[in-house]
Amino acid sequence: MRSSFEEYVKARGDTLRRFAYLLCGDRHLGEDLVQEVLVKAYRRWPRMEAEQPDAYLRAALVRSHVSWLRRRSSSERPGAVAEDRAATGDLADEQAARDDLWARLRLLTRAQRAVLVLRYYEDLDDKQIAEVLRCSPATVRVHAARGLARLRAELAVEKSGASS
Repeated sequence: MRSSFEEYVKARGDTLRRFAYLLCGDRHLGEDLVQEVLVKAYRRWPRMEAEQPDAYLRAALVRSHVSWLRRRSSSERPGAVAEDRAATGDLADEQAARDDLWARLRLLTRAQRAVLVLRYYEDLDDKQIAEVLRCSPATVRVHAARGLARLRAELAVEKSGASS
């Protein structure tokens, strides 16, 4: 059991961390989320391994992320720490666009962000997203529509402000 779990985490750990990062919008919180879910998954690994561990863990990550809203500890935020890495040219525009995207995604509710990440990053359809979130496909469409409308509204405000 232990070796197969370790092999799975070695093979899929980076993918799980990227997915959690997209859900949380923060690398450190994403890593904490993955760690928490993997601790729970380890206990259930013999049953999960026979099924679809990717689908199970993806659903567990989304559910845990959404439930963090109800916990007091979710208000803790690490301070900004600059990463040490060599610059390979002018990355200012790329970083500005990334920062702008994260600022806009933080305006969405956790459910809206989870739906958009599952739809556009994981390429799941409404039925699959509904299974992960344990809701109806209609609820998924509502979250997606509201999330996209909010993002569009923010872009429209920015464009109208820039043209004035």
